[in-house]
Amino acid sequence: MIHLFLQSTLRELQVFLHSWRFWVTFAAIVLLFAVTGPYGTMESMAFGERLAYWLTLHALAWTIAIFCAVTAERLLQGVIVSMFARMMAGSLIAALPIGFAIGLVDHVFTGEATTLESGLQRALFAVPLCALFCLLTYMAMSQKIAEAAAPLETGSAASILDRLKPENRGSLLRLSVQDHYTEVVTNRGRELVLLRFADALRETTATPGLRVHRSHWVADAHVESLKRDNGRLLILTRDGTEIPVSRSYAEEVRRRFT
Repeated sequence: MIHLFLQSTLRELQVFLHSWRFWVTFAAIVLLFAVTGPYGTMESMAFGERLAYWLTLHALAWTIAIFCAVTAERLLQGVIVSMFARMMAGSLIAALPIGFAIGLVDHVFTGEATTLESGLQRALFAVPLCALFCLLTYMAMSQKIAEAAAPLETGSAASILDRLKPENRGSLLRLSVQDHYTEVVTNRGRELVLLRFADALRETTATPGLRVHRSHWVADAHVESLKRDNGRLLILTRDGTEIPVSRSYAEEVRRRFT
């Protein structure tokens, strides 16, 4: 479940990374702050330093705001119905770490020390800005965020490989039932997926293969040969694994692999 949560959260974060509107907006705001020099930065900094200051500050603040908004959107799904309300809650919470992050940037660029009081003051100042950020983000990207947050559909168009960790995604070799899980074996590794076996089978359509037992499915390309052991029909796979064949599937297995 934690893996699925992280997968969905990462997909939502990638919505921002892959959105040209997001990057154009970010660049425009940084440039606007650098040119106008608000909060005394026009008088205290040259343009190059001012640009570096606002770029650093906005990059840090936006990163914190996006992370908090997306995390809250996922964690509060069972508590708050509205996606906008979930994102707003995360954005407002982000004001606290943003306040102290601004203090850190100020210390680097001006040498000004950050105290608890000044950090909280900056956080209070950041609250309406975080709310505005959330509102604009929701208006511009809510549909894409919702699509990224949606769980992978169990259907002919879905692939069980999408449920695996990136390092385990490869050529699908076989599936097996393990209690309430389905064990997925690829040429790059194996992983347990919390998924009914019948649903897992519907996600193998991209790979030619056959269910050979109520608890086993094997890809055509992974079958090495057939063998018998004490009257039982077995499939010998290319990695040396022996997979039992049920009587109800035996005839189809013989036709297919002999």
